[in-house]
Amino acid sequence: MRVTVVTLFPELVAAVGDSGIPRVAMESGALQVDTISPRDFAVNRHRTVDDRPFGGGPGMLMIPETLAAAISAAKKRTIGARVLLMSPQGRRLDRAAVHALADEAALILVCGRYEGIDHRVIDTLVDEQVSIGDYVLSGGELGAMVVIDAIARRLPGVLGDAESVVQDSFEAQLLDHPHYTRPDVWQGMAVPDVLRSGDHRAIEAWRELQRLCVTATARPDLFYQRGLDERARALLTAEWLHSAATNV
Repeated sequence: MRVTVVTLFPELVAAVGDSGIPRVAMESGALQVDTISPRDFAVNRHRTVDDRPFGGGPGMLMIPETLAAAISAAKKRTIGARVLLMSPQGRRLDRAAVHALADEAALILVCGRYEGIDHRVIDTLVDEQVSIGDYVLSGGELGAMVVIDAIARRLPGVLGDAESVVQDSFEAQLLDHPHYTRPDVWQGMAVPDVLRSGDHRAIEAWRELQRLCVTATARPDLFYQRGLDERARALLTAEWLHSAATNV
């Protein structure tokens, strides 16, 4: 996959490829990330990229000429790419959205700055707006980096163990189960016996139960949205019976 990021701070976005899974994806050739700066298309010697908004109000807006020129250049460089604007007004980035974006051959991620961008650019050059949450950042760069990281994990051959993606939080509309490593006992707290039992069926059942319980506690909205299948009901019933018998 090729991702071109339109940003006034290319050095910030470049850092996403310096470590972790995005670096692995880029080194393997599964992911290519480059940047284009609107400032390179400025029309005056001061390389101006912003101006005051019509109608007054605080802050400045990215002017359409330079931003549109940068996006157009990105589209020539990244043929057939879907153009996404990182914006708190966009569609929330969730598991389904990441899956869909990972299936694209190419993406252009546009990062706004200041109070935003001239809306005529959105009307004419942007295919979709994407948000990483209900809050405002200084610019779209961190959001673009989140998108790149989330996508990199899903590209074929990037993760050494394909099961890592399948077991991630949200993949089955459940949060992840607790994880433990050595030592067996740390600060008086022991690793659950079942994880040291060697009984893989019991371990998987425990993990499924923990995913259900963690989700119900931390994200009840997600839990009720998912609903309970027959196996989930059986696991929860067995746990309730065990707890009732233990507490008698």
